[in-house]
Amino acid sequence: MRLHWILIALCLLGSACSRQSEPTLTSANANADAELGTGPVVQRKPQDAIDWSPVRLEAGDAWVDCSADYTLGGGRPLLSLAYEDLRRSLQDCRGTGLLRLRYKGKVTASFAALMERSGKVAGDLGIGKRILDIDSAGGHVEAAIRAGDAIGENDWTIWVRGDSVCHSACVLLLAAGDMRVIAGPVGIHRMIRLRSSATSRKELGEELRTVSDELRNYLERNGASDKVYDLMTTVPNRTLRILTVDELDQYGLSGANAVEDDLNRIRLARRCGTDFLQRRDAFRRAYDAQCAQGALGETQDIDQINQCGLALRGQFGFPGAQCADESPMAELDGAILMPRVPQDMPEPTVPMPDPPPAGAGRVKAPNVASVAPAVDAASTQPGPSAGDDPDPLAADEAAADDGEDASLEIAR
Repeated sequence: MRLHWILIALCLLGSACSRQSEPTLTSANANADAELGTGPVVQRKPQDAIDWSPVRLEAGDAWVDCSADYTLGGGRPLLSLAYEDLRRSLQDCRGTGLLRLRYKGKVTASFAALMERSGKVAGDLGIGKRILDIDSAGGHVEAAIRAGDAIGENDWTIWVRGDSVCHSACVLLLAAGDMRVIAGPVGIHRMIRLRSSATSRKELGEELRTVSDELRNYLERNGASDKVYDLMTTVPNRTLRILTVDELDQYGLSGANAVEDDLNRIRLARRCGTDFLQRRDAFRRAYDAQCAQGALGETQDIDQINQCGLALRGQFGFPGAQCADESPMAELDGAILMPRVPQDMPEPTVPMPDPPPAGAGRVKAPNVASVAPAVDAASTQPGPSAGDDPDPLAADEAAADDGEDASLEIAR
């Protein structure tokens, strides 16, 4: 009997040894695989899976334009967030390689869905330059974090124009942008759950702590200071603290995103060389000195800031033939640098939506938001947004009057 078991063991060992090892991926194989997937590499960061369930903007309005010149108009209204509808709305921007998404309203779950979906569709179409042109008095903090993550994953520049505001939860969006160009007031104040059941300071503090770790982690991974969180817990919710130019810079909410800039330096050093980096750094120092509001001594809007930068960068050899799409302010070059894809690019597979639920460089020049009088925070009044949390952390007082569920807010 013992001999029988020994023979079985030998057979098992022999079969194991005869198994072929996993093939090693050689550089030749890797290149072959890369060739099979040849296409524009626009989106450099991983994109999380997107929920394509039906959703509509209910707390604001959005417009799409393929030009950075907002003085010509707001663009075409964006009426649907379905994949095919978004693709049709963004299709023309393939020719310029630039998408400017204008949004005016509250930061809610539907806005987060807008940022997730528009970034995904822009990537599918090879539109590598994206500008979020925002005007928002605030909204839900959880939605701002979700939208901010989508902004960070999809390489957005954020504008706050002179005729716009960015208050409360909107400030969290600034933390995530690759580049922040600010001409309008940026304000912040304390979070509060309007329909809280708290009866003591201790209970109210416990409610705030439920999101504090997530919020701090969000600010840290985007290179923003945790002092932003401190203001969100200390500035009285019936007031609005307008951040100064220096504060925006100090808190990491304006100019080039420090974290993204570090990543870019590593990548650009390999692709474009150290001379390119040195010229880029020199341009940014000159941009700080010559295009900032403080240097000019007058209030500027985004268009004036952009024109100043575009006129200046030629002195440093930008955009140039080498790495033109990485040159400073490349998002304003439009068709000169883009498209990165041919116009006959094959259509991607359309994602199938889930069934609806039952019943349903440190650039100081952009820091033009000096201390300014707070404007009326009232924006488009929302209805209930698809996908909204039943008890979100929100950021404006309007939620107290429009029938929303209890919301932890940063409210005036």
